[in-house]
Amino acid sequence: MTSRVVVLTGASSGIGKAAALAFAARGDRLVLAARGLADLEKVAASCGGSPLVVPTDISVRAEVEELAEAAVDRFGRIDVWADTAAVMAYGKFEEVPADVFDHVVTTDLLGSANVARAALAVFRRQGAGTLILCGSLLGHITAPYMSAYVTSKWGLRGLARTLRQETRDAPGINVCQLVPGSVDTPIYTSAANYAGFVGRPPPPVDSAERMGAGILRLADRPRRELSVGAANRFAELGFKTMPPVYDALVGPMMGRLGLSRRRAVPDAGNVFRPAGRVEGGPARWGRLPVAALAATATVLASTTVAVGVRRLRRGS
Repeated sequence: MTSRVVVLTGASSGIGKAAALAFAARGDRLVLAARGLADLEKVAASCGGSPLVVPTDISVRAEVEELAEAAVDRFGRIDVWADTAAVMAYGKFEEVPADVFDHVVTTDLLGSANVARAALAVFRRQGAGTLILCGSLLGHITAPYMSAYVTSKWGLRGLARTLRQETRDAPGINVCQLVPGSVDTPIYTSAANYAGFVGRPPPPVDSAERMGAGILRLADRPRRELSVGAANRFAELGFKTMPPVYDALVGPMMGRLGLSRRRAVPDAGNVFRPAGRVEGGPARWGRLPVAALAATATVLASTTVAVGVRRLRRGS
């Protein structure tokens, strides 16, 4: 297979950075975009091969259109566009400032819509192309203290499905969605925070590299959706089949597993502008209490057992 032209929005860290390195290792030609130029240039240096670097805020439609034009001017086409750009805010809905909530949705949902609009315009002219949108397990379930992010990812899931329906007339165009569970990325420490404690990915936690490999898989063999996360199916099962139990447990578990014990003062984080990023990792998150890990295992096991019992009763 000849090398592809790949545009990556959100390429400065986390999943986007991991995807950039995976595509570079394969020999693809890259266009790297994110808000922060300094971090983008570091990623570009790690990729080698002189990627095109275009600082871009996906929440600004004109910047996304300029990014698409720059990619086509440089390489003549776009074969794959993967969007992993996202921001996050912690806190109860009533305590998160309205402008912070709105801008999370603007970036994570409307920004992805800007990307989809620009990418599909190029793909229509070419007659082919693959769009990969980065969703989340939180586009399939809900969790307290993350209302803006959950709202965005549920909306993005609906957008992705609608785009697949609307591109059925173009067999060469693929619209895919990666669905990560908990991932070790800087998004948690960079997030706006009105919850009182620094956020962290609840266990089990996957590496950004595993998600980057998932994006590469979707580019190589497009499919509607790829869920990557050991607990994803269990969480979805509990959410769909036992709503009262799920709703009773998710709050305490989020407070125990999704928030660290490190205090956080109210702050908008990187929602409105790039901020210094701190990579994650076990040392950064701190050790999760054994009781918390045991609680996770217990909930997953009880969910499986309860669903099994329900199915047996239906069959009897």
